[in-house]
Amino acid sequence: MPKEHIAARTQVFNESVIREMTRLALVHGAMNLAQGYPDFPAPDFIKQAAIDCINADINQYAITWGSPRLRRAIADKTLRLSGLDLDPDREITVTCGATEAMMCAMLAIIEPGDEVIVFEPFYENYVPDAAMSGAKLVFVTLRGEDFDFDPAELRAAFSAKTKAIIVNTPNNPSGKVFRHDELQQIADLCQEFDTLCITDEIYEHILYDHHEHISIATLPGMYDRTITISGLSKTFSVTGWRLGYMLAPAHLSNALRKVHDFLTVGAPAPLQEAAAIAIEQADSYYPELRAMYGHKRGILLNALRESGFHCHQPQGAYYIMADFSDLKFNGDDTAFAHHLIQHVGVAPVPGSSFYKGPAGNTMVRFTFSKSEETLLEAARRLGTM
Repeated sequence: MPKEHIAARTQVFNESVIREMTRLALVHGAMNLAQGYPDFPAPDFIKQAAIDCINADINQYAITWGSPRLRRAIADKTLRLSGLDLDPDREITVTCGATEAMMCAMLAIIEPGDEVIVFEPFYENYVPDAAMSGAKLVFVTLRGEDFDFDPAELRAAFSAKTKAIIVNTPNNPSGKVFRHDELQQIADLCQEFDTLCITDEIYEHILYDHHEHISIATLPGMYDRTITISGLSKTFSVTGWRLGYMLAPAHLSNALRKVHDFLTVGAPAPLQEAAAIAIEQADSYYPELRAMYGHKRGILLNALRESGFHCHQPQGAYYIMADFSDLKFNGDDTAFAHHLIQHVGVAPVPGSSFYKGPAGNTMVRFTFSKSEETLLEAARRLGTM
């Protein structure tokens, strides 16, 4: 018999549904509210910093785990905002986006067959990350108006086989911001079952209605068992720069850095220096960022509700999960997403992309990380349904 040349791990997942929706939006001229990238300019101060760094001929490899200035800027920001006093030489690693950081974390800590707990709805990358690292995912469903978890269901998900839990807050796609009491429940279980926590905090600065972002690494007993992931893409509207980072104690960072080194060597050197400058200057920018996205959230949320969707009001990030059950559409979420793209001219993502079970079959996800002009035109089109 001929050899099988394709690795079995690639059969577990398909191409990104989000990016598929982007391609369909381009084909049909739909407003792309599927993929979470801004269609408006990045702040002038970060663009000018990048220009200056390129003109300064910062063109060669940075240190593999990140330029010293960027790691120092991340350490200073982390100390100011969360109180964690990190050693930038031993506990901070710069990556090619938070996407690489998550894959790096999984490869560094997972042995084939280890169980990893994931809340659903989940960011779609977590399933292929598990397949490539050999992890077995165990799902805990967030339910209700506020996407809360059942403490008993969460406890039942933990076992002697549990190697890690992934916590994404603020959450993509639900917009949920995990409360202190919820994080404490997770922390208690991590310590009881000797489990690591990988947190995806890429939307940490995009918050609404007095909700507070809390890093689980700051809770008692959790720093030594937490890998915290964040980045520049969403905060500074530079998703194409591919700059992320991992915060972890030295014993975990040593393993993370080995994997990172041979995955990508390092992130772009001039953009790292520009990112350092941006972080150093950003404390006054964060409130402006939240106000801008709060306004955009209002435009899209009102448009969706007026069009007949039932929507949770996101507490953070820049996505809205919209239930279309009341619209009496004869088909599932994928058919409905295609209908919106082809006949309404607005592109969402099918809700089932974010669930292992059937809970997403009556939902689609929209992003409001777009210009006001884009959102107003999308609102107009939705109003014609």
